[in-house]
Amino acid sequence: MMVFLLLTFGAADFLSASVIKPLVKRVRPCNELALKGEMVSRIRCGSGYSFPSSHASNHFAIALFLIMVYRRRWKSILWLALIWAFLVSFAQIYVGVHYPIDVICGALFGALIGYIIARLFLRIQPENQSISQQ
Repeated sequence: MMVFLLLTFGAADFLSASVIKPLVKRVRPCNELALKGEMVSRIRCGSGYSFPSSHASNHFAIALFLIMVYRRRWKSILWLALIWAFLVSFAQIYVGVHYPIDVICGALFGALIGYIIARLFLRIQPENQSISQQ
């Protein structure tokens, strides 16, 4: 299970940060010259690109993976995982390093990665699937 959880995180992080961001090349709001007078700097901005949010991708991927694997055995995993991923993602907007659409798309992308890898895990580990459906 830990190997698949690491695979989930690794896939979401690599694809969002090393594949999509260099293709899109969207400047972060905290580095956007047109917003300089309006931005409140809460943290160091960084020089990387903004779209999609890798934090949102990573945390929603992990959240969806855990929800898919444990949803039948641990009922509160749904709300705990979603609230945790949402708060981490919202913080990226609050501190000014991402636009809302960066976070929304990152969350959807990460959720898709988490769902796909969880389905693969449950297919390979049928005993875990039967446990998670009880």
